[in-house]
Amino acid sequence: MSSRSIERGTEWLSKGGVRPTRQRVALASLLVGDGKNRHVTAESLFAAAQDTGEQVSLATVYNTLRAFCDAGLMQEVTVDGARSYFDTNTHDHPHFFWEDEGRLTDAPADELEIARIPGPPEGAEISSVNVVIRLRKT
Repeated sequence: MSSRSIERGTEWLSKGGVRPTRQRVALASLLVGDGKNRHVTAESLFAAAQDTGEQVSLATVYNTLRAFCDAGLMQEVTVDGARSYFDTNTHDHPHFFWEDEGRLTDAPADELEIARIPGPPEGAEISSVNVVIRLRKT
């Protein structure tokens, strides 16, 4: 990993108030080190860490991704009720889910129009609306 990617990862952790342990810095550097947003699963981030020689367990990757979400550095996008993707772009935006590849990508937010959504039940408020558009190759 380059020193610039490690620096970006460390700055990102600092922005979220996350203590920069060696493993967190390594994972953060993989996520934001090149300045681009990522959609990852815990398994894909674990594999990327292994490819760089980073000694980290899959459980640590899961726990770290949860900590990043809790700190507001990432958002979790659930597909199929069981499969979670973690997105470094925390702004509200829709996603494409490519069913054939099991891949999540950003969809153009400026093309999405939601005319109306149901009101929340009494005693509840809407905290967010997630839009996942499922795609299949033709």
